[in-house]
Amino acid sequence: SQYAVFDQHGQQIAAVNQVGQSAVKKALRVLTSLDQFMTHRLDITDATGQLVLRLTRPGKVFKSTVVVSDPSDREVGRIVQENMFGKIRFGFIVDGQRIGSINAQNWRAWDFAIHDETETEIARVTKTWEGLAKTMFTTADNYVVQIHRPLHGALQQLVVAAAVSVDTALKQDNRGLG
Repeated sequence: SQYAVFDQHGQQIAAVNQVGQSAVKKALRVLTSLDQFMTHRLDITDATGQLVLRLTRPGKVFKSTVVVSDPSDREVGRIVQENMFGKIRFGFIVDGQRIGSINAQNWRAWDFAIHDETETEIARVTKTWEGLAKTMFTTADNYVVQIHRPLHGALQQLVVAAAVSVDTALKQDNRGLG
């Protein structure tokens, strides 16, 4: 998996790359529907290639957890799926405390409101249509993350990780051919 991250002016400011895949794991991902049972590791790098965040989604059976770590591999927090049916919700968990959430706006889980611990909306993740050719021939998805106000610390890092985490947690599981 690879993602490009663009600013509001269309300039690429970061990249997200899946790391740590063996040839066997790559083959299993393409040929089977076992993707959800595998651990996924994604590195977010800035425009200069410097590691900014690392995301790890351990293999799952039902609900996903994405561990967000800093460049030194210290855990910043977790994005934890809280339900499986209806409008999907994820909690931002830091040191065992819930400091915010990602809340699907509909049952399709394409658009999400991000709230802080007071349930105030601080950001929004919206899936955009990638076009007919991409929809038919690739698994590419486009997400827009709109942050409503300056954020700091773990909350900022978890919001930055939100769109990639949602895609990894919910969408990758349906990409196998088997």
